[in-house]
Amino acid sequence: MWGVPAGRIRATYAASGRRALRVTLVAATGFYLFRYGLDRPVSATYALFAAVALGGLSKIPGTGRRRAAVAARLLPVCWALVVVGTYLSVETWSAVVGMLLIGFALTFAAVGGPRLAGATPGLQLLYILPSFPPYDPASLGDRLLGTTTGLLLFVAAEALILPEPAPPPYRERAAGAARTAARCANLLATPPYALDEADVRATRDAGRTLRLTAVPEAERPAGPGVRERALTHTGLATRTLLSRLAQLPAPPGDDPGTEVTAVLHAVARLSVATAACLGPGPSPVAAYEELAAARARLAALSGDTLSAGAPTPAGPLDGTAPVPVFPPAVLRRHAAVLEIADAALAMGTAADLAVHGRRAPAEEAPGRFWYATERAPALWWHRVRGHAERRSVFFQNAVRIALALAAARLVAGVDTLPHGFWATLATLTLTRTTMDETWGTIRKALAGTLAGALLTAGVLDLVAGDTAVYAAVLPVWMLFAFTVGPVKGVGWAQGMFTVLVALVFAQLAPPTWHLAEVRMLDVLVGSAIGAVFGLLAWPRGAHDELRNAEAELLRRAAEVVVATSASVAEGGAPTAPPGVHGHRSLQHAVILAESAYAQFLSEPAPFGSTGRRAAVPAVDSQATLIAGHHTLWGSQRLLEPPLAGLVPAAAHSVDRLGDRVCGRMLLVSAALDPGGDTPATAVPRIAPDPAAFTEEPPGAPRLYYATASWLNSLMTDLTRIAHGEPGHDEAATGRRAPASGSEAR
Repeated sequence: MWGVPAGRIRATYAASGRRALRVTLVAATGFYLFRYGLDRPVSATYALFAAVALGGLSKIPGTGRRRAAVAARLLPVCWALVVVGTYLSVETWSAVVGMLLIGFALTFAAVGGPRLAGATPGLQLLYILPSFPPYDPASLGDRLLGTTTGLLLFVAAEALILPEPAPPPYRERAAGAARTAARCANLLATPPYALDEADVRATRDAGRTLRLTAVPEAERPAGPGVRERALTHTGLATRTLLSRLAQLPAPPGDDPGTEVTAVLHAVARLSVATAACLGPGPSPVAAYEELAAARARLAALSGDTLSAGAPTPAGPLDGTAPVPVFPPAVLRRHAAVLEIADAALAMGTAADLAVHGRRAPAEEAPGRFWYATERAPALWWHRVRGHAERRSVFFQNAVRIALALAAARLVAGVDTLPHGFWATLATLTLTRTTMDETWGTIRKALAGTLAGALLTAGVLDLVAGDTAVYAAVLPVWMLFAFTVGPVKGVGWAQGMFTVLVALVFAQLAPPTWHLAEVRMLDVLVGSAIGAVFGLLAWPRGAHDELRNAEAELLRRAAEVVVATSASVAEGGAPTAPPGVHGHRSLQHAVILAESAYAQFLSEPAPFGSTGRRAAVPAVDSQATLIAGHHTLWGSQRLLEPPLAGLVPAAAHSVDRLGDRVCGRMLLVSAALDPGGDTPATAVPRIAPDPAAFTEEPPGAPRLYYATASWLNSLMTDLTRIAHGEPGHDEAATGRRAPASGSEAR
């Protein structure tokens, strides 16, 4: 059907049907228990809508047990929402203010990761329901009783009924990639000291499995806690390690050097220990210390060079013998091996933090793992503060939804709209992050609601007040609606939900066909409000914001590149210590770009002026994000004191290379986000320039080659941004990840 494989359709309906069965059992059990067993219609209403809120409206990712755990932790929040909504419904103005503040807070809570983002619509519904008349604080006990019963039944059903197989966790993916790195490091430490094409392909495949867009939404480490942040850094460090191993040049002679092979063997052992730690297993402290010692010996061995080609002195490296002098090709390989060691050390530390949390010993520099000793409230505050600004897509979404919900509540209160909470619910469910998507959703929703209203009017006119018929049909229709609606789309979902609410309210009050008319009016009002605010508040969603965020990231990265190159060339203390000023600004820019990219993946392509879908620029956003991380991490590593400075020729070369990379970053940035008088151009394709980064200034020490290697890796990242790498990037291929994803740290 329409080119979609039949097996995929069956699998989609099977997944939707399992979810629908659980929601139907919970909602029907709670509703019938209170409506007919205990004669508590208020509790019946809240029990049903609690199950529909978290089971039908919310999209909490993960298996049933994961969703049950999230729902159980949210139970106190649900109580608070019902209580606050009940008391603020006393007046229209207080209800509107409450809708504005609560709507913003709940939507902005998506900064906590995909699970909170998925639960937000259901939590909004649990606040919308009691915030409408009648104002009846005396019924608060019944409301809380129904809400609690519905949620507890939902937790039990999700955990016990039709359990789902769990996908491989991100820790398992990272462990597999670490084992691949160990095998490659061992191969590089033994003859012929190089990887063949199959090995290089294996490193690329292992790295791609760690891309967050290739990971199920529930398994993405996107939360603000220590373990989630550390697991994200584990993936980044492992991908960097795999890339560095694949790019390691062969030794200029037959002998790679004892210290080099010792470092590579230590990298392999730390990679194996890291994979075991992610298992979970013991902390990789011993292997970490072994690699740190091997890295220090290699750094001391190649720490200074006075003249190329001088004889190599003999003697141990105990501080009394002169430091050996190596040719530039050897020093360049030493710098590459030291980068491999740095990536492995970062991977081991991050994995230890991801498994053991704050109990893990933080061996790395605090600039990279600044969060290792922070407590949860401080990390939450850091996440919230980082996104509390106009350029954050989380902030934009929260403002858009909060204003739309407050306007819907105001219209419902001023005009005394019957069943006004349906209008607010329509505003919540139909407002999207882009105007194009909102308008397309509204058109389908109105068509579906009209069809559902016509069917509802016929059923109510035919059955009239025979409550037994509605009671018998409700669970069957609920199962059908929650199975078909998510698969067929918003039009079908709105139409079937229209019939569903009629079947529910027909059992709570004497029904007439006017109930269908009211439902149609409410959806029309809610759709209009959603369209207005979708047009006024950031109508293009993350499409433009992503380009702005990427441009800002590259501008900040360019500043760090220039400052780092100057500090390395001149020596002495850097103008700003790691983690301060430029580094902090770049880290913030990376966070905003990651969140914008995550939302961009969940949005359809925008429409052009002709009404056709606009072509998405072939820009590899992942390459932009990785360039930001490489800039940050490499700068922190190179600015570790003491900085001895470079000889004039090497200093001039570093300055020139830094200016070259900075200029290319600013060139791409200007194309992504041109200024007011800057002509708009296509994102330039940066050509690699290996000759510029293979210069060998006389007397250049190992620090020069380490800096040149870092700048060369940044240039490689820039060459990938404009190419888009079709087949590997969603922006280039049009593929989309699940909604509500977040790669923000």
